[in-house]
Amino acid sequence: MKPFLPHTAAIALCAAWMLAGCSQQGAAPASGAAAPQAAAESADVARNLDTYRQLLRIHNDEMAVTMGKDIVSRYPDSAAAKEVQQTLPEIEQRWKENSEKSRLAARWLYQVSPMAGGTQSTATIVSSQPSGNDRVQLVLRRHTSWGQSVFLYGSKPGFVCRGNCMLAATVDGKPTHIKAFAPPTGEPALMMVDDKGFIAMLQKAKKITLDVTFADGEKKQTLVYEVGGFDPARWASVGKGKKK
Repeated sequence: MKPFLPHTAAIALCAAWMLAGCSQQGAAPASGAAAPQAAAESADVARNLDTYRQLLRIHNDEMAVTMGKDIVSRYPDSAAAKEVQQTLPEIEQRWKENSEKSRLAARWLYQVSPMAGGTQSTATIVSSQPSGNDRVQLVLRRHTSWGQSVFLYGSKPGFVCRGNCMLAATVDGKPTHIKAFAPPTGEPALMMVDDKGFIAMLQKAKKITLDVTFADGEKKQTLVYEVGGFDPARWASVGKGKKK
């Protein structure tokens, strides 16, 4: 006698076989959909990495940092991210340093122009604090007749300074005092007595503060100058005039 399955068992076995077949058929499209997605992602990573390498070659640090961070953020476990992380910290540090140098250099304005029957050359920076309409210029000047001078130039009525006055100052955080005087001609200015000493100090400094008192209401104010971007080569010489 041939073995046989009970009718109910046969039905159950057939149902299980059909379910298994349906399950296999249903899984196939999911696997098929994942493959193109993975390929597209791999191609995207490869393109971005190639762009990053090109940006390094042309020394475009700013764009390289942006692209590198994007690769590391979006594909943190990829070989591309590992490659980027070998160079990104150094590139980012260099970019920050160069950006700061450019920012400080841009604070200075250099001009050569006719002035009072002669020629003057100026290097001028405005205060970081205060800002806006309350800013005060710090001016280094050479003039063919008047020689060299350094002065603050604000708005009228100027500053409180009777005779020679001592300005409390800091140079990169170190306290000092600077002797100044108000010009007798009435301009809203304060002239530094030792212009050579001030310039020598400025060339080694990053930040200088000067405490002044404005004549308008005798308001006290600390002037802040980020002088680290000064370029002596851009402050043109205009002759050997002597100060009067």
